[in-house]
Formats: sequence, structure tokens, C-alpha cells
Amino acid sequence: MLFDPKKLLVIAGPCSLENERVCRAVAETLVKIGRANRSLKFVFKGSFDKANRTSLAGERGTGIDAGLKLLALIKRDYGFPVLTDVHEREQMAAVADVCDVVQIPAFLSRQTDLLLAAAATGRVVNVKKGQFLSPQEMVYVTGKLRDGKAKEIWQTERGTTFGYQNLVVDMRSFSIMAQNGYPTIFDATHAVQLPGAGGGKSSGQREFVPPLAKAALAAGADGLFLETHPDPAKAISDGPNMIALKNLPELLETCVAVWTCVRP
Repeated sequence: MLFDPKKLLVIAGPCSLENERVCRAVAETLVKIGRANRSLKFVFKGSFDKANRTSLAGERGTGIDAGLKLLALIKRDYGFPVLTDVHEREQMAAVADVCDVVQIPAFLSRQTDLLLAAAATGRVVNVKKGQFLSPQEMVYVTGKLRDGKAKEIWQTERGTTFGYQNLVVDMRSFSIMAQNGYPTIFDATHAVQLPGAGGGKSSGQREFVPPLAKAALAAGADGLFLETHPDPAKAISDGPNMIALKNLPELLETCVAVWTCVRP
């Protein structure tokens, strides 16, 4: 199994893969953090296509070919397992050839054929709980992956929307979703998004990432999903809710302390 219950799982990387400079900057920082704290298990993430932008004018990223080359580079040069989103069944084979973890985006978490195609890759599948789903409904989502013979299943909470350009995180979700029998991860950066509140794009409140991340771990989350960037203000997507790379070491230090305190 890729998941190690003896370590805090951290899925970290830029929202969009953007370019080699950004990817290497993030990977090098993760290496340094990992050397300083052996309680962390990193998976490098990055998206090659932001296919669900609020506006058609939003930048979508590198595309699949260039994006997978960047992920292969990170895997080769830094030794991290790598993860990316898949939006279409036709992308599965190419993604599974490079990535250790295939991720199903929240908006697509009920798409049966996509879930089954992900399960059939033989890779770990991380499925994000749709913003429109209750935590109780994730049993059916993970059930599709289980019945599709997925090698390993992770489930990620990223908040619930009730409209009005906001997301709310119910800390009971981690106990409820844990009953499905799979590791539960908290997407601390997407959870502070303000969807569509940025004038045709998402806005966000990154100042709430640290308290929510620590609260989720205290409530039983097995890992964190954190998007980070050397200069979030210049990121092509999700800048307002990403953590500045320079602030990531301190954040993870406090998160490990909380996780260590609440471990059984």
C-alpha cells in the first residue's frame, strides 16, 4: 500500500503544473521538509488541465502531454509518488502510465464510468467528495471503486457548498467517512475557496487553511491535501487559496504536532 498509517500523508504541489521552474521549486521544498521530519509521507500533485474553470477565459494549464512529462520528471529526480486529476476515461491509460495516484475531481465524483475506469488502472484512486454530497453518501462512491477492484482507495473531504460562493467543512465528515474503511484526507486549500467570487473565477481565504487543517487532523483525518506555490499571486489558478511555499514548513510542523497528539 502507498498509504502508511504510521506517517502523516500530505498531497502537496501547485494547483496547475504550470512549468518546470514551479514544479522543481515545490519539489525541492518538500524534500527539505521531509528530511527534517520523518513523520511525513509526501505525494506530489499537479493538474495538467483545469477543466472546470468558472469562466471559459480561465487558463487551463499545460495539457496532458506536457503535464505528464513534468510529473515524470518530478518522480524521476525527487523520488516522490505523483498524482494528477483525470476528467475523461480516455485519459486514464496515459495518466496511469506515469502516476501512482489517479484523482477523481469533486465535480465528477459520482460519474460511474470514470470511477470504474480509474479502478481498472491498478493505481491508487483518490476521489474527492463532491461539494454537493453529504459525507454519508461517500459510501456509494467508494463502493463503486471497491466493486471495480481498485487496488487502493483514498477519499478526500473538501467542504460542502450551499451556494452563495462559500464552502463549509463539517468536521463530523472524517468520522463518518472513516466508516467506509479507507483513508480520509482533508483538502485544506480547496476548502477555503470562495467559488465564483473573484469575478468569473474562484477567490479564497488562505488565512483559514492552518486552523482548518489542524481541526481536521484533530477530528481524525489521515492526511492533508495542500496546494502551494512560490508566488500564489502569480499562479494561473487558485492563487487566493494556495499556501505560499515559504510558509509550508511551519504549517506542516504544527500539523504533525496535532496529528501526533491524536493518534491512537
